[in-house]
Amino acid sequence: MRAQPNERLDPRAKRLWRLQGLMTSVFLLLPAAGSFLLLDRVVDAPTLVSTVPWLVWAMFAVMIGLVLPDIRWRRWRYEITEREVDLQRGLLIVTRTLVPLARVQHVDTQQGPLERWQGLSTVIFYTAAGPNRIPALATPRADEVRDRIAALTGTQDEL
Repeated sequence: MRAQPNERLDPRAKRLWRLQGLMTSVFLLLPAAGSFLLLDRVVDAPTLVSTVPWLVWAMFAVMIGLVLPDIRWRRWRYEITEREVDLQRGLLIVTRTLVPLARVQHVDTQQGPLERWQGLSTVIFYTAAGPNRIPALATPRADEVRDRIAALTGTQDEL
């Protein structure tokens, strides 16, 4: 069995994923609030029953905002060799992907508003099978990774 890839994502990835989790939690607060109002005001359900949606929302918010980003960061690893890109990721199910560099067609870096605010970028490299991503790298590091993959695949020669 192969050793784990040795490169990690930037530690700021945890903060980015917490922010994304917070935004998701706030979005999901609306159904919880609607359930509370429906159960409390319209149906006149007991307080315990009308509180259940809030408790479910709070547990979900804690999971996606505090617990999952740390686990996700610990599991996410990558390594670029002369022949392939080795990716490892997952929460409960750990996925290991080996992408032969000979199959890479082109490489991009991408940066959304939250990533830009945190100084992070995502490297995306494409094969005929579809895109593969290395998320949450410091922007200068993402540029290095993109350029290294491009150099190893020979895609820079076509530019």
